[in-house]
Amino acid sequence: MKLTIERTDLLRSLGHVQSVVERRNTIPILSNVKIEADGDMLSLNATDMDLDIVEKVAANISTPGATTAPALTFFEIVRKLPDGAQVELEAPGDGKLTIRAGRSRFTLSCLPTEDFPVMSGGEYGHTFSLAAAGLRELIDRTRFAISTEETRYYLNGIYVHVFNRDGTDVLRAVSTDGHRLASVEMPLPEGAAGMPGVIVPRKTVGEIRKLIDETGDDVEISLSEAKIKFAFDDAVLTSKLIDGTFPDYQRVIPVNNDKEMVVDRKALTDAVDRVSAISSEKSRAVKLTINGDTLSLSASSPENGTAQEDVEITYGADVIEIGFNSAYLLDIARQLDSETATFVLADAASPTIIRGANDTGTIYVLMPMRV
Repeated sequence: MKLTIERTDLLRSLGHVQSVVERRNTIPILSNVKIEADGDMLSLNATDMDLDIVEKVAANISTPGATTAPALTFFEIVRKLPDGAQVELEAPGDGKLTIRAGRSRFTLSCLPTEDFPVMSGGEYGHTFSLAAAGLRELIDRTRFAISTEETRYYLNGIYVHVFNRDGTDVLRAVSTDGHRLASVEMPLPEGAAGMPGVIVPRKTVGEIRKLIDETGDDVEISLSEAKIKFAFDDAVLTSKLIDGTFPDYQRVIPVNNDKEMVVDRKALTDAVDRVSAISSEKSRAVKLTINGDTLSLSASSPENGTAQEDVEITYGADVIEIGFNSAYLLDIARQLDSETATFVLADAASPTIIRGANDTGTIYVLMPMRV
């Protein structure tokens, strides 16, 4: 194998595939990236056995062939080469990959391509397309609430499923960590009807998000009971799904909350951010006292002292005091894209619904805490 490629193109593609590789590996081949040159395209492939990414990039290929090289080392070398350099890759078949650029020369030890695992393939029962902007919104509005608790593995991803809202099927994405819940809807794409509910793992969500930023086109999504595939312009990402049952999240979305508060989103975000500076590192608690047209935010800690700030609101119900984790409250407030945020409350011990002014398809549920 012998080829020449622009450093910028190689670095961008390598950056995508190397992030899939686990830093600590007991299986040596999984630390490698498979490099395949054919026609006028260089194909880079990395996997951790749960997630597989193949990216193609244009290159000037003089001798086709394939090899595998240590992904992180290869990426670091290319990253440190000067901008605009022409990179020459050569693998004569002796178990070595030579990288040349200007006066630099590196030789990496390779492993045989036959050892590299193949994850793609298999039948996909449903295929549909989503606009890149729509998929980005779906991910951004839900991924912050994905659980990181390994014991509840079925919460370690975004639950994507078809939901019937008032007689119309929509595509809904839900995530929760038990403290907060995010639910986002979009019109059901053509071809998605009848798809099974699937849980897309947290790591996969992160990798997709990186790829979305570099595509303006539609993303083709194919899924089966066990796997999901995302096809971008030059990259294909295949992932196993989380094998588990997502809990009945509908039960935690309150339906009888009757107190509605409307507040300027930016004023609330800034005030919570300031007041929470005083709250203790562990609890991050901030207290909301809602009375008439004033929302009073306060926090206190034995070590730091106290803080209070008032914000104007629209509210017409009884006085209520409720505590929230300030970090969770900020996460949600920053996802809203309207000028105002609407809080629908019941009492100090019940979950609160938070939503934007003009977005009926997106709701957030936040559990209160004692303050």
